[in-house]
Amino acid sequence: MQLKGKTALVSGAGRNNGKAIALTFAREGADLVLVAREMGDALKEVAQECESHGVRVLTFMADMTKPDQVDNVVKQGLDQFSKIDVAVSVLGMRAHSPITDFSYEQWQQGFAVNCHSLFLLAKAVAPGMKEKGGGSIIALGGQATIKAFAKSGMVVASKHALLGLMKNLAIELGPYGIRVNLVNPGRIENVRKNPEWYPDSGGAYNQAEIDRIPLRRVGTNQEIANAALFLASDQSSYVSGTSLFCTGARHLT
Repeated sequence: MQLKGKTALVSGAGRNNGKAIALTFAREGADLVLVAREMGDALKEVAQECESHGVRVLTFMADMTKPDQVDNVVKQGLDQFSKIDVAVSVLGMRAHSPITDFSYEQWQQGFAVNCHSLFLLAKAVAPGMKEKGGGSIIALGGQATIKAFAKSGMVVASKHALLGLMKNLAIELGPYGIRVNLVNPGRIENVRKNPEWYPDSGGAYNQAEIDRIPLRRVGTNQEIANAALFLASDQSSYVSGTSLFCTGARHLT
């Protein structure tokens, strides 16, 4: 069990990659603080499945772009488990539209979800990690951390900012034994809650898109969870400030 004796916080844990990460961490022995902004019933089901692996689980409905709510989640998690060893931000907003069609409010919301949420989470968990001598902070980025795509200006700008934030956090928190990394998913078999964000496809991947992936297939939530597990575990004890691309090499094409 790679996470036995550890406590992990996973935000965005109600579905898709967040759910897979929560379940994988539970199988590996971690007690869990699970957070979702909505989908309370789904989060409850994830928690129950995690508990079936013999770990303790605390759940919250919270908006992790709001400083007071982030602080409350972390405080209660520390009160319950006395420590948070791993913190994972799975939040993502991927609305696709010409940049001139975004309102300023939508632009701000995108940055809040895609970038500011990591700042708030790291700021909240870092003091406790410093006190206990280390920890691992992980965020999900994507190909937009290094590439630009048409009709994706907000996503690209905010994910580039996320990459820069991760690098700075790795430098600033490294002396305290805190590692900070990104998992960058490519095309993954997710159930799209907001198909309107993908006006050209509804969120589905057509064969032409799949053919552009060197491995010639889309990835799975479990494959993203496996990458997060590596970065959360002691197997990556000298890995910090890096981006782990889980794209089937699509980010190279």
